[in-house]
Amino acid sequence: MLLTIDVGNTHTVLGLFDGDEIVEHWRISTDARRTADELAVLLQGLMGTHPLLGDELGDGIDGIAICATVPSVLHELREVTRRYYGDVPAVLVEPGVKTGVPILMDNPKEVGADRIINAVAAVELYGGPAVVVDFGTATTFDAVSARGEYVGGVIAPGIEISVEALGVKGAQLRKIELARPRSVIGKNTVEAMQAGIVYGFAGQVDGVVGRMARELADDPDDVTVIATGGLAPMVLGESSAIDEHEPWLTLIGLRLVYERNVSRL
Repeated sequence: MLLTIDVGNTHTVLGLFDGDEIVEHWRISTDARRTADELAVLLQGLMGTHPLLGDELGDGIDGIAICATVPSVLHELREVTRRYYGDVPAVLVEPGVKTGVPILMDNPKEVGADRIINAVAAVELYGGPAVVVDFGTATTFDAVSARGEYVGGVIAPGIEISVEALGVKGAQLRKIELARPRSVIGKNTVEAMQAGIVYGFAGQVDGVVGRMARELADDPDDVTVIATGGLAPMVLGESSAIDEHEPWLTLIGLRLVYERNVSRL
C-alpha cells in the first residue's frame, strides 16, 4: 500500500493506494506546530483500524509520497518517515525529485510542489494542453502545454479567504455558511454574500481560464480544464469552463511521482 500525503496551508489530505486505486482517504487540519511524534500518533489513529493495514504504525505500508506547501510540516514529516517508517521507501517532493514535467518558469524552485504534482497528474490523465484549477486556501490556475510542460499560472484569493475577509472588513457583514443560494439575486444579506461567492468565483474561473486557453492553444477548445481541491464542488455547477472534476488529482500525482523515483532510492 502506498501512503500519499498532500500538506496544504489549511488542510492536509492523505490517501491510501492499492496499486492504481485509491482505497481510503482522510482530511485533517494543517497545524505547523505539530511535532513528528504528534503526527505519528495522528497517523496511527487514522490508519490503525483500517482493514487493509495492520495494528502497528507502518504495517501494510510499503511506500510513502509527500508534498507540502508548509516547510515546517515537511520537516516534521521527514522525521516521521525516518523514525517510524525507516524501512519504507519515501519520496518527498522537493527540488531534485524527478517529476517528468519540465518547469518553464523564471525560478522553478518557487513554484509550489502541489502545483507541479497537479500538472503531473493532469498530463498523465488528460494530456496537454490543460489548465488545472485548484480550489484551496488560494485558487490557483496552472497551465500545461501540449508538450506536457508546466508553463506558469495564476494565483487568486481562495473562497474561504474571501468569506473571512468579508466578515472581518464588512461592518454589517458576518461569516456565513458556504452554500449555494436560492438565486443569483439574494433576498437577504446571507444569500447576497453566498451569491457573490458562488457566482463571483464561477465568473472568475470562466474569465481566467478563457484567457489562459487562448494563450495555450490556437483553438481554446483543445484545452482541457480540470478542477480539484476541497472547495471545487461549490463552483462546479456554475462554471461553464470546467471539463473534468478530479478530487484526488494531487494524490494521483504523488503516486505517479513516487513510481518515477522509487527505483532511484
